[in-house]
Amino acid sequence: MTTPREPGAGHDGAPDQTDDLFAVAWVDDPPAVRLLDQTRLPGEVHVIDCRDLATLAEAIRSLRVRGAPALGVAGAYGVVLGALTGWSPGQAAAELAAQRPTAVNLGWAAERIAARGNDPRELLAAARELDEANAVACRAMGRHGADLIGELAATPARVLTHCNTGMLACQGIGTAFGVARTLHEDGRLSHLWVDETRPLLQGARLTAYEAAALDMPHAVLADAAAGSLLGRAHVDAIVVGSDRIAANGDVANKIGTYPLAVLAARHGVPFLVVAPVSTIDPATPDGAAIPIEERAPDEVRRVLGQVDLTPAGSDAANPAFDVTPAELVTAIVTERGVIRDPDTDAVAAHLAPSTAARD
Repeated sequence: MTTPREPGAGHDGAPDQTDDLFAVAWVDDPPAVRLLDQTRLPGEVHVIDCRDLATLAEAIRSLRVRGAPALGVAGAYGVVLGALTGWSPGQAAAELAAQRPTAVNLGWAAERIAARGNDPRELLAAARELDEANAVACRAMGRHGADLIGELAATPARVLTHCNTGMLACQGIGTAFGVARTLHEDGRLSHLWVDETRPLLQGARLTAYEAAALDMPHAVLADAAAGSLLGRAHVDAIVVGSDRIAANGDVANKIGTYPLAVLAARHGVPFLVVAPVSTIDPATPDGAAIPIEERAPDEVRRVLGQVDLTPAGSDAANPAFDVTPAELVTAIVTERGVIRDPDTDAVAAHLAPSTAARD
């Protein structure tokens, strides 16, 4: 991919054009992994050039870059950066994978690039191939998911999504957000409901930022308001991403996803999970085996590190993800197509045509 210029801000902080929305890029001179710092959006557009592995690891850990596919691309370029700055590819891959244990794409991509040898030029070529393939996969997922919603629900559809799964999270048009974007491009999106996604507000800060840039009809809502919308029949489909999908179809995604799946089942609304094949982890048998990242209590106790919400003596639990059982998932959408009513056999059959994505 071409290295994007520093994004320019238009009126009200919105980008001048959607091409300026990116998550990760490689910079040749001097070598660096360039990130759009997502912790500063939407108030400030700020680009970071990570010139060593420690800086990139901190950026991954602190969510300056986040979203399963984007983490995969960051991990791929991170192995190249490590190879150019004194790390062996295997050591660099292990260091990066340890930063976000739930997100399988990070370790998968880093290890895949590390397996290509020790020549930084060959590693960079492999990382660029992975980056481009990811963008192609996003377009395919968007089409498969949009067509499935057209089959399962009336269109133009009112779609609810959680967290951020768009260009900022995925490099391409996105996974779940890519489905909504494809519907919008087709003239089949009536409205996009954007969960704010507590405690770090990725929906309010990032998904709404992308939707505004694309002139998509949308509204941000408190996470707790989703049930009310479903109860009043204001949602035709729920579309979410995933950070890891177990072999039996159980899905780990941003905290707050599981309650949405329960609500969708209660109200008979399709619940779609959209993620690349690389997010499916055959080595993880079920959701109980997925490690759940626990983040700092202050992310819950303070709003984006600025405003105290709780008394000084109150502790806080802060699991970053939850697990949705496969029985609550209408379908899993990947770049290969659709897994309906996912279970162990259906997931295995979906992976069977090719193992190249994981080799």
